[in-house]
Amino acid sequence: MQLDSRVPTGPIEHRWDQAKFEMKPVNPANKRKHSIIMVGSGLAGASGAASLAELGYNVKCFCFQDSPRRAHSIAAQGGINAAKNYQNDGDSVYRLFYDTVKGGDFRARESNVYRLAQISVNIIDQCVAQGVPFAREYAGVLSNRSFGGAQVSRTFYARGQTGQQLLLGAYQALESQIDAGRVSMFPRTEMLDLVVIDGRARGIVTRNLVTGAIESHVADAVILSTGGYGNVYYLSTNAKGSNATAIWRAYKRGAAFGNPCFTQIHPTCIPVSGDYQSKLTLMSESLRNDGRVWVPKQKGDNRRPDQIPEPERDYYLERRYPSFGNLVPRDVASRNAKSVCDEGRGVGDTCLAVYLDFADAIQRLGASTIRERYGNLFDMYERITGEDPYKIPMRIYPAIHYTMGGLWVDYYLMTTVPGLYAAGEANFSDHGANRLGASALMQGLSDGYFILPYTVGDFIAKNKADQLDTSHPAFREAETAVHEMTSRLLSIQGKRTVDSFHRELGKIMWDQCGMSRTAAGLDQAIVKIRELREQYWQDVKVLGTGEELNQSLEKAGRVADFFELAELMCLDARERNESCGGHFREEYQTPDGEAQRDDEHFSYAAAWEYQKQPVLNKEPLEFEYVHPSQRSYK
Repeated sequence: MQLDSRVPTGPIEHRWDQAKFEMKPVNPANKRKHSIIMVGSGLAGASGAASLAELGYNVKCFCFQDSPRRAHSIAAQGGINAAKNYQNDGDSVYRLFYDTVKGGDFRARESNVYRLAQISVNIIDQCVAQGVPFAREYAGVLSNRSFGGAQVSRTFYARGQTGQQLLLGAYQALESQIDAGRVSMFPRTEMLDLVVIDGRARGIVTRNLVTGAIESHVADAVILSTGGYGNVYYLSTNAKGSNATAIWRAYKRGAAFGNPCFTQIHPTCIPVSGDYQSKLTLMSESLRNDGRVWVPKQKGDNRRPDQIPEPERDYYLERRYPSFGNLVPRDVASRNAKSVCDEGRGVGDTCLAVYLDFADAIQRLGASTIRERYGNLFDMYERITGEDPYKIPMRIYPAIHYTMGGLWVDYYLMTTVPGLYAAGEANFSDHGANRLGASALMQGLSDGYFILPYTVGDFIAKNKADQLDTSHPAFREAETAVHEMTSRLLSIQGKRTVDSFHRELGKIMWDQCGMSRTAAGLDQAIVKIRELREQYWQDVKVLGTGEELNQSLEKAGRVADFFELAELMCLDARERNESCGGHFREEYQTPDGEAQRDDEHFSYAAAWEYQKQPVLNKEPLEFEYVHPSQRSYK
């Protein structure tokens, strides 16, 4: 497989402008002759579909929810980064670029990251124009707060509902184009295969989740904006429906998978309370602006937090990282929480939690100010735990939240399959081995509003597509494959539920390919995953039929893909004999327990190619502007 990132040459600050100038435009009158498929309707999908339709293209947009408004982007809480420097605290495009490359532990492509930082300033203007109700200071200017891995305040927010408000803005733009007839919306429809003809993506095969009908759709280009694959772990902060099926089926049709082992553990989540749970709940990173993280200094100290005096508390992040304190990046905060719990200093019934305490902030600012900033988050916490965080410290623990890996894409967001693009969390491009907080929303809207409208048009203009319809043999072959897999799942009639297999797979992944990994553990995980997958295809029980609403069947197909993806994640983690960002191999750490990279051997982006045995291709990473060094937040 040939990997060509197609990064423009010249000074990094001019590369995106140069690329746009060199792109071939499509005549406005000709755009209506071309069709584009957008799979996914979250921030990247809705903004991309709306923007392409506004240009005049005919867009088909697919989502498995009953409305685009239910995309998982709605769950993002804390904010969106932009290098506006409204606080006059020294922020700039270059500082955001630097922080993002460093935060990703020098495992991202510099040019993509710089473009993201450049575009960030336009995103805020776009969203304000749409009416997104960002928080404002008393004088009316937009407010900012800090997030992990930065020493400036660049995060714009709408209380603890930023993702929801941004998605409503993108949704309005999408709905206006549906009303104009330029977007055809297909809710409750799941992509189950990619159709590639003569080496080019030409369409998809879908299943109507209400009627079970298998249908094909043809287009000049296909864009996947389907989010991440965190639910491979079963317990995560992702919505239960979030899955990897679209990008995984594309991988099996020739799209390389980039850095699958780069997964993010979010440090502030409500801890697991029992085996009955099916998902976990995020508590926004923004809470670490005013909350202080601590545990008792003594092992096994099970006193109530208000009974533990100040001298007997260990504010371990403030102690270990005085420069950044509680606002260290997510991977650093998560590993430290695990470490103190492993020492026996965890709190709560399971001893797998640490305190996030707002007593000092409430005393300094007043409860009303804290309520203005985080009120909905505090209410959510109290509804779930029955504890009032205004009076009792929150208990938090890391959980799977985001995946930096995804389909490998070049500078133009195109995968290794010509005509197939991946946007937002579905691609691997911007965050390296660890995403900084408030950068996911930034990437999704950057890709959708400001990159895809240029790059997809350039491809269409330069690559004339043959006229064809869904009667083409490639569509019939793909439909047959989908029918066969559906029939196979329904015919097994075993004794175990899909969820029981998924939970067991998730436990293997969390234990061996989660917050910390070892070569022996990964080898063991690969063996266990293969055994469990074989058992799955012999003993899973899927109720109902394929010609009806059948959520058991939906989950069965997604979990089948998770089994294969989980093995690839472990293979990638086993291959990368270093620690970087969220990929922490216990064999490779500094004397004080920090991640130890090996830039000589592993300064590359992994791009796995689908074969009987997956083949690893490597895109070397070059750093002209931010020179790799040992990350320090002390």
